[in-house]
Amino acid sequence: MFAVPANSPHLRKSGSRPVVYDLDEFEEENGADESLLHSVEGNDSRGGATPMNGSGMMPSPVLLWRFKVLLFLIWGCICCKIGWDSVMRMSADKRELFLYEAFLYFNPLLLAALMVWLWGINLWVFAQGGVNYAKIFDLDQNHLTHGEIWKCAMWMTIIVPTSMTAYIYLYSHGEVAYAASQPVLLYAAIVMVLIFPFDIFYFSSRYFFLRTLWRIVFPLQAISFADFFLADILTSMVFSDLERSVCRMVHQQVATIAWLEADSVCGSHSVVIPLVLVLPYLFRFNQCLRQYKDTGEKTSLLNALKYSTAVPVIFLSALKYHVFPEQWTNFYRPLWLLSSVVNSSYSFYWDVTRDWDLSGFTRIFKFSKPHLFSYLLYGRRWVYVWVIGSNLVLRCTWTYKLSAHLRHNYLTVFTIAALEIFRRFQWIFFRVENEWNKMNNKSHMQLSTSEKSNEEENLLHSMNYNV
Repeated sequence: MFAVPANSPHLRKSGSRPVVYDLDEFEEENGADESLLHSVEGNDSRGGATPMNGSGMMPSPVLLWRFKVLLFLIWGCICCKIGWDSVMRMSADKRELFLYEAFLYFNPLLLAALMVWLWGINLWVFAQGGVNYAKIFDLDQNHLTHGEIWKCAMWMTIIVPTSMTAYIYLYSHGEVAYAASQPVLLYAAIVMVLIFPFDIFYFSSRYFFLRTLWRIVFPLQAISFADFFLADILTSMVFSDLERSVCRMVHQQVATIAWLEADSVCGSHSVVIPLVLVLPYLFRFNQCLRQYKDTGEKTSLLNALKYSTAVPVIFLSALKYHVFPEQWTNFYRPLWLLSSVVNSSYSFYWDVTRDWDLSGFTRIFKFSKPHLFSYLLYGRRWVYVWVIGSNLVLRCTWTYKLSAHLRHNYLTVFTIAALEIFRRFQWIFFRVENEWNKMNNKSHMQLSTSEKSNEEENLLHSMNYNV
């Protein structure tokens, strides 16, 4: 799939986004229309007294891109400088606690921005590799392209660290009330943008995203590929930190350190944390049961069993804060380790054999146009060794994030969460391509069946005519 240029006549209406077309179908038509358009532009330029060269008045795209990168780097240096100076103003005993609190507010949004950047890369590779992702996810013609995805990610990358810098600066300078307003305003602005009911800010894409979330929480209808695909991604996101952030905002504990006590309402020992951690797995479990009800496929039950293995990991880990140390060491800790091994092994097996189906050679990196990545990635054995090996390792390390009693080091947790998003980024390539191959095989089978039926009808008609 290729996007029609902005000056193409194949547009829905003035001021709207270009409609995506298949290049093979419209190549001749586009060529004729483009020549006609150039002719009209030539006539317009000759109609004036002195022809104007638009390319000479506008800066080149490369120059414009370099200027944007320069501004981005300057902005990043300013944020780092202000943040570092502000942190150094704090006393040493308070500095670590405050950074941990700031991390909890902004960590989920930073990881979400990383996920959006990587999703844009996924879409770009799909477009280059000839994978019709719009058909797979049942997207309309106004779906976001990889360029628009990157634009959203860029704004997220700018806004979230800016708000974090303002939070640190205001708190270090004694403006606690203003500092406390920063994460609250940021989260409120994100919610408002998502639910804004007017046709701006990519309304159709926002509606599709919210509708899919609704179908995940309440699987009252047949499960589509987009439903369980997004639900799988949610299992890789950091909902426990999001829950604690929202809890502090609701209880007006932002920009304080009182909540750090274990028995506080939003503390790390809260029973709400494992409940929030397990929610994405329960959603996916219910989807599998719904899929089994609709299709009768036993593999759906086996998939549901895979998601259920995450439940013991989460709750056995949380028990450390609610049982005696001897009970934890002698009984619950071995059970937790066993459940972690079972969950990681089962999930890894399912990724490779079911979600990816690497029994045949994948062609995800065989781009429709010659490209450097084609040479580096397509058909290379090291690519699949790396993907399978890293998936196994990162499946095991994700258990660290699921375990409530191992979240004492926020930098380690952030690194592991970022690595899990990278693992999911790799997983998306092969999961989507596997679905694309299934759709193609199904279409070929239906086409062959239709041709066979037509041949039988023609033969029967001929026999009747001869008789």
